[in-house]
Amino acid sequence: MAFTPLHDRVVVRRVEGDEKTAGGLIIPDNAKEKPAEGEIVAVGAGARDEDGERIAMDVKAGDKILFGKWSGTEITLDGEELLIMKESDILGVIA
Repeated sequence: MAFTPLHDRVVVRRVEGDEKTAGGLIIPDNAKEKPAEGEIVAVGAGARDEDGERIAMDVKAGDKILFGKWSGTEITLDGEELLIMKESDILGVIA
């Protein structure tokens, strides 16, 4: 991918949700909610503090994360739907 996010932004690929409920019912496409879990594809260099020093990012490419339902901006790069969001929109890293 020839795209690098700036500052404290990350590019995220959503992880697809389950196709069935716990009881075995198949969920139709129009009833599915967009998953709030994803994998980081690319990371910016980090924001700058008041002195101009870089603040290191807490996440890296390849991390699996949870984010808010309405977080980020949807984009399409190389035919793939991705999200760009600030690091502060990330709720946590899945170990």
